[in-house]
Amino acid sequence: MARLGLKSKKGLLLYGPPGCSKTLAAKAVATEADLNFIAVKGAELLSMYVGESERAVREIFRKARSASPSIIFFDEIDALGSSRGTEHGGLNVLTTLLNELDGIEDLKGVFVLAATNNPSILDPALIRPGRLTTLLYVGLPDFEARAEILQLQLRPVDVEPSIDINELADITDGYSGAEIVDLCQSAGYAALDIGIETGVKQSITLQRMREAIANTPKGITSEQIRRYEEWNSNRR
Repeated sequence: MARLGLKSKKGLLLYGPPGCSKTLAAKAVATEADLNFIAVKGAELLSMYVGESERAVREIFRKARSASPSIIFFDEIDALGSSRGTEHGGLNVLTTLLNELDGIEDLKGVFVLAATNNPSILDPALIRPGRLTTLLYVGLPDFEARAEILQLQLRPVDVEPSIDINELADITDGYSGAEIVDLCQSAGYAALDIGIETGVKQSITLQRMREAIANTPKGITSEQIRRYEEWNSNRR
């Protein structure tokens, strides 16, 4: 990098529908890289007292520099970095965040990860070159990802031996990862309730999974997906 005159990138923004493992992905990055991980929810930094939120932001960056190499993860970054003048953020808090990213004090050894379900309300200054430069869309799980989620959820529990993971992965198309986990829980509770009523132990069956799916509408619409993709294409 030095030979080519390149500077390390400061940050990356994960954006996409809720329940699609943006937070889990951030934790996995920190674990794999063996870096100190400082996680903060944007809304938790907002204070009714003048100056407190700004001090909290500066303190997070100070801790990250002290613990470098480290990753700061801002979940729900839109609470701090929404468009100037909106009710979701505050000009002073946003300015403090931008100043820290710009490196009034060097950010050496500190990488900033951020996540949002609402990228369209972010202030453009936050994602300009030199700040959260890299934007990564984290969408709904594809067939392979759904199958893996189902395997992880159903492998260690009492399930019908003939249950077909591939069939379940196919019929859960359009569900988020969090929703698929919840479907498995719903099927498990259905088995538990019947077991209590009958006195006979029940397992998670394909039929119970189908019933859970039938009773659980998808939380993310095709229109929402279109908006994410549209925002992504407008950034190019």
